[in-house]
Amino acid sequence: MIYLDNGATSFPKPPAVMEAMTRYATAVGASPGRSGHRLAADAGRLVFQARELAASLLKAPDSSRIIFTKNATEALNLAILGLARSGSRILTTTIEHNSVIRPLRYLEQQGQIILDLIPVNPEGEVSFEVLQQLLNKHTYQLAIINHGSNVTGSISPLQEIIPLFRKQEITVIVDGAQTAGAIPIDMDDLDIDIFCFTGHKSLLGPQGTGGLYLKSGINPLPLIRGGTGSRSEAEYQPEFLPDYYESGTPNTIGLAGLAAGLDFVNKSTVAAIHRHEYALTRHLCEELKNIPGLTLHGPPVGKDRLPVISFTIDHLAPSEIGFHLDRQYDMMVRVGLHCAPLAHKTIGTFPRGTVRLTPGYFNTMEEMEKTARAIRQIAGSSR
Repeated sequence: MIYLDNGATSFPKPPAVMEAMTRYATAVGASPGRSGHRLAADAGRLVFQARELAASLLKAPDSSRIIFTKNATEALNLAILGLARSGSRILTTTIEHNSVIRPLRYLEQQGQIILDLIPVNPEGEVSFEVLQQLLNKHTYQLAIINHGSNVTGSISPLQEIIPLFRKQEITVIVDGAQTAGAIPIDMDDLDIDIFCFTGHKSLLGPQGTGGLYLKSGINPLPLIRGGTGSRSEAEYQPEFLPDYYESGTPNTIGLAGLAAGLDFVNKSTVAAIHRHEYALTRHLCEELKNIPGLTLHGPPVGKDRLPVISFTIDHLAPSEIGFHLDRQYDMMVRVGLHCAPLAHKTIGTFPRGTVRLTPGYFNTMEEMEKTARAIRQIAGSSR
């Protein structure tokens, strides 16, 4: 079996991830911060370790400002709904995931915000000309930017975009679901206000884990309020971090696994992981680009990108290609709109979507060769 759906969920995980989760389930088992006994203290140390490792990976200066959620979607909702002011104008791009678009459209539908979209070309490049025109014409409260597209693999040039927002004191939220663990990230260097991430993709952790980093001075309202294990005598939410945002019993077993995934990524180094995944992606793109009837969507071959390849084949529906890859060749890929219909409208593949191949750190060049041969055979049989 060849697994090429790492953009949805990475697989396989490092053995240490399952070992850490098993160790928690069999030797710890308690809730962190809820009791005074040693098992509760052990659970608290596991959560603290995950927080420290996430801060180290993102080069975030204060681990208490790493807030855990169950995924990037919850993190983005916390950031957007917790910061958006009634009557404000908000800016995003035409290549965003539904985790960004849907909460923004909800606020727009409720008459709370005005939403403007920065156009992105089919290669994933932001139109700086239109962006500057919008910034000259309007005053914005928030900007939400996709760091890396789950459809095309394009990487947003945050170092060029964010300074434009800074001139207007716009709060910047970055969707890092596809980039955390896949490319090097430095919170201070990029000057990001809120960075949202998920644990089950390139951080190699289990599903049900994720979070966000809040820059000092950026404090959205929490999504939920309740028991935190701290200040239990008070009837109001404690305002110190991370407790202000982490009500309820956490996914401790998942965070134990996430800590192991983060440790693996930190020790392997993100730079080395990116080199390997980029080499796989470039080689597979080189093999696919000359197949008759096949169209690659996204950045040109050779440009720096994430390990995300979207393609279509003339006269074949993406679902049909995915079916053949699964049943005939034992290859796991994703087909359709990838929860990003606006991105597919941008690249011209709506409503059928694309076939998406997302190699991961544990894939090999031999697997890329086998994948290319299989797709060549499928494309040839349709002619």
